[in-house]
Amino acid sequence: MLGSVGEAEDVVQDAWLRWRRFDGVVDHPAAFLSRIVTRLCLDVMKSARVRRETYVGEWLPEPLFDPAEENEPADDLTMTLMLALERLSPLERAAFLLHDVFGVALNDVATTLDRDAGAVRQLAVRARKHVHDARPRFPVDQQEADRIAEAFFTASRSGDTKALQALLADNVVLHSDGGGRVLAFRNPIIGIDRMLRLFAGLYRKFGEQGMVMIRPVWIDGLPGYVSSERGEILQTTALAIENGRIAGIYVMRNPDKLKHVALALATEGQSGLPH
Repeated sequence: MLGSVGEAEDVVQDAWLRWRRFDGVVDHPAAFLSRIVTRLCLDVMKSARVRRETYVGEWLPEPLFDPAEENEPADDLTMTLMLALERLSPLERAAFLLHDVFGVALNDVATTLDRDAGAVRQLAVRARKHVHDARPRFPVDQQEADRIAEAFFTASRSGDTKALQALLADNVVLHSDGGGRVLAFRNPIIGIDRMLRLFAGLYRKFGEQGMVMIRPVWIDGLPGYVSSERGEILQTTALAIENGRIAGIYVMRNPDKLKHVALALATEGQSGLPH
C-alpha cells in the first residue's frame, strides 16, 4: 500500500495500539485488523502524495528483500507492479490489493473501504486494467537471472559496451532514486543507445571507483544485487528481464530508503558496507 518500510511499520504499530485499546467484542480479528490497517494506510497515502510532489528526481518504492532468502520469491509483487500501483488512486490501490492480490471477498473489501460492493467492484476493475501489463509475463530461471545480474554488474562497472549490448533490450529503461541526497538521474534513461553511451561515459569519467558487489539478491521480486560505491554509497539494483534481455533497471541510492537494507546486511555480517 505505501511503498515505504518505515511508514508501514508505523501503521502496524498504530493498528496494534488501537487493537489493544479496543474494549468491544471482535468476532473476526483478522478482518477487524485488516480494516484498521487499510484505513490507516489510506490516511498516510494522502499526505505521501503531497510530499512526492516536491520529491527530487524519480520516486521508487523502497527495495525489499530477505537476506536469508536464496531463492526467487513466491509472490509476484514486483517492482514493476509496485510502480503501476503508484498510478492508481488510493481507493483503487486498496481495492486491487485486497481483492486481487490477497483474495479478500468484494463484500468484505466494501466494508473495509466503507463503500458499496458495486462501487468497489468498479474500483477493482479500473485498477486491474491499469496494472495488468505490469504482471510478470516472462518467467526467468533463477540461475539464468543470477548470471544476467552478475554479468550486468561487471559490464556496467567496466563500461564494456559490447557486453552491455548483449544484455540489454532495445527499449531498456533505467530508473534511479537518489531523493536529492546522493547523485542520481532525475529522469529515466530510455533506449539501448543512450544506455550504452551513459555507461561508457560514466566509466571514462569515474572508472570503476571502487564499486563492489556486496551480494546478489532478489529485490521486490526481481533479480538484482546490493553494491557499494567507494565504500560510501550503498545502492540496490533490480533488473526486469524479458526474453533473456534486461528491459528495466531500478537503482535505489537514497540513503533514507536503504536504512533497513544496511541494517539487514550488517546483521547478516556482510563486509564492504558503507560506513
